[in-house]
Formats: sequence, C-alpha cells, structure tokens
Amino acid sequence: MCLIAFDYRPGTAIPLRLVANRDEFHPRPAAPLAAWSDAPEIIGGRDLEAGGSWLAVHRRGRFAAVTNVRDPALEVAPGAPSRGQLVREALECPDLEAWLRHLAAGAGWRYAGFNLLAGDGERLWHVHRGRHQLLLSPLSPGIHGLSNATLDTPWPKLITARQGVATALRRNWPQDALAALAETTPAADDQLPDTGIGLELERTLSSPFIIGERYGTRATTWLTWQAHRGIIEIGERRFGPGGGELGSRQESIKLALSLC
Repeated sequence: MCLIAFDYRPGTAIPLRLVANRDEFHPRPAAPLAAWSDAPEIIGGRDLEAGGSWLAVHRRGRFAAVTNVRDPALEVAPGAPSRGQLVREALECPDLEAWLRHLAAGAGWRYAGFNLLAGDGERLWHVHRGRHQLLLSPLSPGIHGLSNATLDTPWPKLITARQGVATALRRNWPQDALAALAETTPAADDQLPDTGIGLELERTLSSPFIIGERYGTRATTWLTWQAHRGIIEIGERRFGPGGGELGSRQESIKLALSLC
C-alpha cells in the first residue's frame, strides 16, 4: 500500500474501519482479493512476483498492511527480502506482539524502508523502518493515516484520506472514504513534501489516486472489523493502466478463534 487511512476504536463494536490505496508498477503481476491457495486462512490481494501481500487478514482474527518509505538516501542491503512478506509473517506468527518486538529489536533492518500496521481486533501496532529509526508503537484510538513517511505525517494526500474517513463515519461508510481515495487532483507545489525525488515526480505522486500508464494506483481496499458480530468485511477495487477499473470483489469473513 501507499496510502492508508483508518479509524481505530478498541473495545467497541467496530474497532477498525480502514481504506487504502496500493500504488505499484502495472506490469508487476498480482492476484486480486481472495483466499490464498497455499494458505486458505489468509484473505487478501497477493503479489505474484515475491509472494507476499500489501494488505490481508487472517480468519482467526488478525490484520496486517504495509507501505513503503520513500527516501532515496535510505540504504538497503543487497538481496533484501520483500516487504510484502512482513504481512504474511504478521498474520501467521504464533504471538503477534512478540514477533513485532523482535522485528523492532533489529530484524526489521534487513528490509527496505517500511511501515507495518498490524492488529488483532483488540490491539493495533505500527512499526516504522526509516533511514535511522526502527520503532514499534502501539496505536492510540482515533483517526490515523500512513503514506510513505511515518504515521500521521501530514502530506496532502494523507490529510485528504483522513478527512474522507472522518466524513464517512458521520455520513456514509465506506463510500465517502472511498471517494476521498479516488481523488486525482495533485497537491499545490507549496504543499508538496520533499523526499528527494524531484518536483515533477512529487507532483505526480501527490494525489490520493495516481493515474499512469506504467505506474499508478492498482487497488483500493476497504475493511470493516465488526467485533460484535465476529466478522471482517473487506472489499477491493482493481485498476489498470490509465486508471481503468478491472473489477471488484467483496468478502464477509466469519472469524474463528483468535491465534494463541
């Protein structure tokens, strides 16, 4: 993912509502939202090049999503594992909190820069791997967002996405949040971040939804965790070059017992 906005309300009937856009090169092969053939307890889109995911859930009550960190000066070791593998490991590890602490204690340095969001319906954590920082943080209740910096960095696209979530909570979930993520207007130059990629590319990447022939928004996902019903509802819209819609799918997942 490259843009995630969510409302986290632990201890309530609906502890998590989330919307997200995945931006990627269009030629990179991917499978749409579905149960995985080799791990049917996992439901999500899948990167067919490296085998991981950008966002997925586990039937026993777990969620994970990842975004890249945009920093050309960030050093990456040759042969670094795919960041999409973090999503699968977060979903399948026996003890999520212990695994996240291990990741933040040093294992996360093996990867290129990332933000990992992971939770079990009662707790939600964020791991940030930046140029000089590897940090695990528990999430506080409220509306938050992630793009390609760290949590709640006020890039224009992230502000738009969070406002969309806030509006949707008052009026029409998830439609109003999805409308915010479909916005294609670039940010004004004086509002752009400076991540070291040049002004023209900063402009191109500044809107919530990116349209391009080679690179752009490939999927928009929404998720509603209904703890009172023991259900996660998840939906995905897929897009091709030029922003053309390729299809959509929605799943209502009845949760089994939590991972122990």
